[in-house]
Amino acid sequence: MTRSSGSVPSRGPAAPHRTPAPGRPRLAPTPGPVAVPASPGERMTGAASIVRSLEAAGTEVIFGLPGGTILPTYDPLLDSEKMRHILVRHEQGAGHAASGYAHATGRVGVCMATSGPGATNLVTPLADANMDSVPMVAITGQVGAAMIGTDAFQEADIVGITMPVTKHSFLVTNPDDIPARIAEAFHIASTGRPGPVLVDIAKSAQQAETTFRWPTELDLPGYHPVTKPHLKQVREAARLLATARRPVLYVGGGVIRAGASDALRKLTDLSGAPAVTTLMALGALPDSHPQHLGMPGMHGTVPAVAALQRADLVVALGARFDDRVTGQLSSFAPGATVVHADIDPAEISKNRRADVPIVGDLLEVITDLAVELSSEHAHHGLPDLEAWWTQLDKLRETYPLGWTPTDDGLLAPQHVISRIGEVTGPEATYVAGVGQHQMWAAQFIRYERPRSWINSGGLGTMGYAIPAAMGAKVGEPDRDVWAIDGDGCFQMTNQELATCALEGIGIKVAVVNNSSLGMVRQWQSLFYDGRYSNTELNTGHSSRRIPDFVKLAEAYGCIGLRCENPKDVDETIRRANEIDDVPVVVDFVVSRDAMVWPMVAAGVSNDAIQYARDITPSWDRED
Repeated sequence: MTRSSGSVPSRGPAAPHRTPAPGRPRLAPTPGPVAVPASPGERMTGAASIVRSLEAAGTEVIFGLPGGTILPTYDPLLDSEKMRHILVRHEQGAGHAASGYAHATGRVGVCMATSGPGATNLVTPLADANMDSVPMVAITGQVGAAMIGTDAFQEADIVGITMPVTKHSFLVTNPDDIPARIAEAFHIASTGRPGPVLVDIAKSAQQAETTFRWPTELDLPGYHPVTKPHLKQVREAARLLATARRPVLYVGGGVIRAGASDALRKLTDLSGAPAVTTLMALGALPDSHPQHLGMPGMHGTVPAVAALQRADLVVALGARFDDRVTGQLSSFAPGATVVHADIDPAEISKNRRADVPIVGDLLEVITDLAVELSSEHAHHGLPDLEAWWTQLDKLRETYPLGWTPTDDGLLAPQHVISRIGEVTGPEATYVAGVGQHQMWAAQFIRYERPRSWINSGGLGTMGYAIPAAMGAKVGEPDRDVWAIDGDGCFQMTNQELATCALEGIGIKVAVVNNSSLGMVRQWQSLFYDGRYSNTELNTGHSSRRIPDFVKLAEAYGCIGLRCENPKDVDETIRRANEIDDVPVVVDFVVSRDAMVWPMVAAGVSNDAIQYARDITPSWDRED
């Protein structure tokens, strides 16, 4: 399918307009009236029309970096009193910052770049947002319409390049089309299954004169996300949940995207069933909830993994049966009937066949499911789950999350991360890069509210944490925001510390510095006989620190701290938390030999989960 101005988006079913839940993006409905900004019909340049359209769509912040083909838009942008532009140091930073902003607030994140390399530097953030269903709109400049296809200076077919990694991409060459395309972009990004939308606008369209008209309705043939679930399917799911002996609620990030966390808690309480929350769903159900077994999958808790493997019913809510959760797919939850609810029908039965498919907005699905489950309980009584909980509670007692002291006297990274969470508290927002530190942050920080945990789940993008934390802090400036980063990830995007320092964005960065590419090194330890090929980074365990993260932080105008002694961990965290007006970078020098446990090796059955090296948990795997 060709994706250009006026084409139909390829991903995501769609929906009649409904009132957004609290925390959802503030967007105009379609079809129907759209708020019209002042002076409709005013003559202006296409560039001014872009600015006016972004304002009309409710944009408050743009993360961007100017260049030749987007320069016409940066001129009227200077006069906008409704939008704040944050000048990043790299376009990838702009994209991840927009993602962090969207994660934290539930609103659409916006980024802007020029053509060619500026636009291609957005590809990774767009792919990342696409995998994790993050609502984003990227505005890119393009060479003049007459030059498209001539290999002009800094020309790249960014619409074609981003086809596989966006929910939709537009190319605009007519300035009259700008308001409609931007309105459509925001609508597509935030409705149905959220995702990124790119609007590529020719420089000639930006420079030409046009009459600004904000659309009163949107014309998106074929785009009608289904939000209301089919009642017959919901009733069948309720019947199964009321009669199962070993049910599990398998909760994915779609619950957070739908603003359905409160509804989920009510359903969990009502069902009495254990719940597991994926990496993207941490905080959807409080970690302190007695029925919460933790995170499933490759580095999930033993009780969470065992519950899914032993379940006779799996109720998947906004989850996609990702390989990092299922392990070897053919052996995943072998005895379970599957109820799968999702806003995106393309996800249902994509990996695991659903016995009861439910397409709909998760807030409506979970709310309706709770009503029908109450009716089932009224007619048939409460299910007897005592034997099921006896098994699971024994696993919780036998295989708790934990760690052992290091042999080299350096900090245990798990201790550092757990203390950051305990000292700072659940009202903060925690953003992680990708690797061991990401898994430890998922395991050892307690998440009590939705949107308190932000990370790159599906794409696994190193370098995500610093710019995403920047975006989260901009979106919620009154919250403490900690970026939990590794020394490898940190070196990919730390230039955005300059942006934070200049813009007064007081994030706090914990560099969990094991002087190596930690997760790769762990795999080399386990699967490559300890042959550490190209994983040493020389950042903390040598006589020369290259770079010295404290000095680097200071060079960027930040506060730099270092902690190497376990007894100094709490005081260092407190010092960082006391500083609000400037970014803080803490170099925590940790053991390189620490590993993430539990672990399911890639491609094997979840039944082969290891609690620690040479320790395989046992549970009754037979009915």
